[in-house]
Amino acid sequence: MGTVDGAKIAIETCLNVKKREDVLILTDHSKESVAQALFQASLDVGATTMLIKIPDMTSDGEEPPIPVARLMKDMDVIVITTEKTLSHTMARRRATRAGVRIASLPGITEEMMKEGGMTADFKEIRRSILRVARKVRRSKNLKVVTQAGTELDMSVKGRGWITEDSGVCHRRGEFTNLPAGELFVSPVEGTTEGTIMVDGSFIDTVLNPVKVSVKDGLATRITGAQEVVKELNKAGREGRNIAKFGMGMNPNAKIIGRVLEDTKVLGTINIGFGDNSQFGGSVKSPVHLVAVLKNPTVTVDNVVMMKEGELRL
Repeated sequence: MGTVDGAKIAIETCLNVKKREDVLILTDHSKESVAQALFQASLDVGATTMLIKIPDMTSDGEEPPIPVARLMKDMDVIVITTEKTLSHTMARRRATRAGVRIASLPGITEEMMKEGGMTADFKEIRRSILRVARKVRRSKNLKVVTQAGTELDMSVKGRGWITEDSGVCHRRGEFTNLPAGELFVSPVEGTTEGTIMVDGSFIDTVLNPVKVSVKDGLATRITGAQEVVKELNKAGREGRNIAKFGMGMNPNAKIIGRVLEDTKVLGTINIGFGDNSQFGGSVKSPVHLVAVLKNPTVTVDNVVMMKEGELRL
């Protein structure tokens, strides 16, 4: 499979782009080659397609230029392929509210378009995510244990499980990341307790085990990853909030040191730190960092949902 095939999956399968729809491919300098493949795939289905290149952004969540933000609301479909993510920007949210179907591929590489998570059957992934979500939608408590040493307890009472990251984005106002395949929830603030041993990846880096001590919903101490500590320290107390519990649901995804794909790997879970205001929480922070854990055992309200990385629901 090549970049062209990955672009075809994104345009035709994930977004279901149709003839004469207005499509915007939004990119920056580093992702221009991927954007060109997406641009051509959109033209091939007969869509009215534009490719716009914006200056490289300095941080995640930086707003695009105002004329671009205005244009985004008038499209039928947008594909965002930039190094830094636009997923949590006001421009993206306003376009979503206007009914635009949007797929975001922050940090995507040509290699990721050719193999791994982008080669999956996203319709089947969506079915799996919705099936598991129905089982856990009224859950109250989660426990996570791994052989690496993770022991974590958290409340999710009253929190909605997010199913939108399935890779299928066919209805007005739907949004997904690509590669896709994750079911996640935001734990109740102040309830997460225990120890996290990160043995997968942390902020786009494959690491040796990193130990995170958690008390009252906050990461109180991190050992083994100075770059992570530096990022969280810049954000203060809010940056240390345990913001997300996610489950990878994509059987083709691999841990490659890219959060975009690592968090989708079937048989892993991920823990987010910092901002949770985008998916049901009350903490706003300039950071949202994610740690990936391998082969977890996850218990939901005393029922084993995943045993050493194998789904049981």
